[in-house]
Amino acid sequence: MRSLSNIFRLGIKELYSLRRDAVMLSLILFTFTVSVYAAATGISHDLNNSAIAIVDEDRSQLSLRLREAFLPPYFREPALISFRDIDAGMDTGAYTFVIVIPGDFEADLLAGRRPSLQLNIDATAMMQAGTGERHITGILTQVITEFVDERAVGATYPVDLKARYAFNPNITSSWFTSVMEIINNITMLSIILTGAALIREREHGTIEHLLVMPLTPLEIMVAKVWANGLVILIACGLSLWLVVEILLQVPTVGSKPLFLAGTALYLFFATALGIFLATLARSMPQFGLLFILVVLPMNMLSGGETPIEGQPEILQTIMQAVPSVHFVSFAQAILYRGAGLEIVWPQFLLVTAIGSVFFLFAAARFRKTISVTKS
Repeated sequence: MRSLSNIFRLGIKELYSLRRDAVMLSLILFTFTVSVYAAATGISHDLNNSAIAIVDEDRSQLSLRLREAFLPPYFREPALISFRDIDAGMDTGAYTFVIVIPGDFEADLLAGRRPSLQLNIDATAMMQAGTGERHITGILTQVITEFVDERAVGATYPVDLKARYAFNPNITSSWFTSVMEIINNITMLSIILTGAALIREREHGTIEHLLVMPLTPLEIMVAKVWANGLVILIACGLSLWLVVEILLQVPTVGSKPLFLAGTALYLFFATALGIFLATLARSMPQFGLLFILVVLPMNMLSGGETPIEGQPEILQTIMQAVPSVHFVSFAQAILYRGAGLEIVWPQFLLVTAIGSVFFLFAAARFRKTISVTKS
């Protein structure tokens, strides 16, 4: 009971210290509000107002339909240009996409000669290039199929494919980026807060005051973990409610208490990692460099930015030992797909197991550092 009391009181001290740190409070506020909103609205994966041009050498009814099929908000009104203007238009960035409809395209199509269409894409606009290519291909296929059906009496097709988008029916990128920004910020802020708290005490000399008290290194570490973890957990819940659901109008179908419970388990690892990095660094600049080397690759490879399945097999195997991978997995399952505990409990168990092992390792390192400082 005495140990629990010490941990509680030390945690309250951490909260008071954080309350007086205007820089850290501003960072927390910015990260879970402005940063989330900017990522959702400013970094768009959607096709929007793309510049497109068409070279129509056929001048047929079908080519006219193809020209009229590209509508806002996905595309601007297509510019009708000549073949010799393609290079100049794409070199200057005036057009992201240029479609070339060859002469006698309609006649060749109806005669069964399988004519070709050419689609030129400015791949420097990489995000729009991939999305736009799929979108344009779908539009061209649909218009051509409908045109052929009108003239092929009795034509039938063996398959009628109907696509249904689950969990994000309008393919809105803000539904993904806003929630993923919160998930990534949880990792970054929990590491920064705990690491900065330890370095701040070392620089101010208050760590020596703690060492002369009847406190164990484990009590000091656990107090920092629960206090800073609580701040992150509250900020995460408020951001999910106020910024994502109310301001951005992004629905979260899953159980938010279940997500926050899983986040609390993950925070034992993330905050312990912050303390571990702080024991390696002698100052805040060194801590910042270690943060870049460790946290940014971990976030990039955790499955939020790039799918785990698309990474090399050896990297997939290595990343299975990192709790952030399982955290991203169950967070997406809960918030995007409405998964319950019966689905995500393996990820919960892995996060708890791996996080506990690393927590004990970080505690041993912290105890060793404290002992050297005390001596």
